[in-house]
Amino acid sequence: MRYSMLCALPVIVLVMLLGQFRTAAAWAESIRVNGSGSALYVMKPLIKAYAQAHPGVRVEMEKPLGSSGAIKALLAGMLDIAVSSKVLQPDEMSQGCISIEYGKMPLAVVAGKNVLRKNVTTKELEDIYSGKVLKWANSEPVRLILRPDADIDTKILEGLSPGMGKAVRDAHVRRGMIVAVTDPESDEMVAKIPGALGAAALSAILVEKASFRVLALNGIMPSVGNLANGTYPLAKDIRFVTTRNSSPALRRFINFIYSPQGRAIAGKAGVLVTAKGGNTL
Repeated sequence: MRYSMLCALPVIVLVMLLGQFRTAAAWAESIRVNGSGSALYVMKPLIKAYAQAHPGVRVEMEKPLGSSGAIKALLAGMLDIAVSSKVLQPDEMSQGCISIEYGKMPLAVVAGKNVLRKNVTTKELEDIYSGKVLKWANSEPVRLILRPDADIDTKILEGLSPGMGKAVRDAHVRRGMIVAVTDPESDEMVAKIPGALGAAALSAILVEKASFRVLALNGIMPSVGNLANGTYPLAKDIRFVTTRNSSPALRRFINFIYSPQGRAIAGKAGVLVTAKGGNTL
């Protein structure tokens, strides 16, 4: 009876049912990842390499939710792991979040391609962000691309110097300023808006091949090597956040990221891996 009913099904319905079965069989395990945009840039080559070695595992990564948004999604059970650029808050830890450090990424000062500069000094940045300097040398208006005042990139820029801290805060209260919510939005605005100036993780240049000009800061280029030797001052953390209910599939994925192969891939994507030994999951 069951056989005859199956034979009676329209061909297209049968094909759909078989396709669904194959899809379920092909993806025996899945891992859901999200986090800050710059960190997700790094995850792309890591996921690609892992998928090649583990064809039965599907790693899902949608548009970036940001560090805080991804952690909320993790706690809600919508993610398996968040890739964050910020330190966990006490309430996040009390709800079961576990953070494992991985490394740091240089945060570069970047400008539009039409900005004919190779270097910028801390004093020049202070003057630009405070509004004392409104034009480039070719009379093109400087168009600052800010991030939200609580964003980690904003805090990193504020920490460059006492004068920069005040200048960045002043920029956020001026009318008509451009504010990009996510890393990809900021990268796109810097690339497309004439005279733009902003900040971007090195991973945007190395992985995404973002079309903007990377400026040296006080004569020092943003690089993993210069971050390692202490000559480049701007860096954002990259850490993995999960819970005590981590699946075996997720543990294997994290082990790969911390392996020599994973570390080498992350290094090429712009990460100074500082974690010692294996992960602590």
